[in-house]
Amino acid sequence: MGPFEFLSFSVSDYVGHVRINRPPVNALGRDLIRELKQFSQEIVPLCESAEVRALVLSAEGKHFCAGADLKERQSMPVEEVEPTVNATRDMASSVANIPVPVIAAVHGTAVGGGMELALAADIRILAKSARMGLRETALAIIPGAGGTQRLPRLIGPSRAMLWIATGRIFSADECLRDGVANQVVPDEDLLETAMALAKEIAQNGPVAVRAAKEAIWGGLDRPLAEGLELEKACYRKTIPTQDRLEALKAFQEKRPPKFEGR
Repeated sequence: MGPFEFLSFSVSDYVGHVRINRPPVNALGRDLIRELKQFSQEIVPLCESAEVRALVLSAEGKHFCAGADLKERQSMPVEEVEPTVNATRDMASSVANIPVPVIAAVHGTAVGGGMELALAADIRILAKSARMGLRETALAIIPGAGGTQRLPRLIGPSRAMLWIATGRIFSADECLRDGVANQVVPDEDLLETAMALAKEIAQNGPVAVRAAKEAIWGGLDRPLAEGLELEKACYRKTIPTQDRLEALKAFQEKRPPKFEGR
């Protein structure tokens, strides 16, 4: 995988951990955007083989991601702006399409594209000091990497309008209150909490967890009847697996199951 200039990746006990490191604030320049998309595509086979069963996304330095690289944007010809925003949106969609649950461990600032990157994850754990917001309207633009679509689906359209139209930056506790964050923890416990959650997920049947993610996100925009059909199709994937038989056998033998992802 890679090599990458701004990302590092490791796997332990079926948990993947990808770390962003583009000092000073992990801004989304074109090279980092390209690397995040490349990583999101290259990790798919590891997920499908059950070598990676959950993924933690974190960042080095003082901030998770301060959004678009505005210095880069200032010198960018106007005809390159839209393709760059489109590339950022494609990157966020690639992160969202990783087949296993993705946990964003957010510290410091995650604004603009940085928040949109966190929104592409399935679960967000925030350090107490974290701040998030979609500041684009204050810059006379709108969120362009999925923020206008993922945020309303997460917290509802009215709350999302407040977030986006005001351009406010919200504290970790406010993010938890509004449903943007799943959990807020002391700064020193952030990574440990995220990794513990990922390990908890990784203990379960890998095929089932991937199928559950597909059913949950794939059913959001469908009528209930179509969503139930999707659930049926996703459930069907788990029936012929050795993991399902192992779970039944382990229950009978009163021991933890040993899943292999097949």
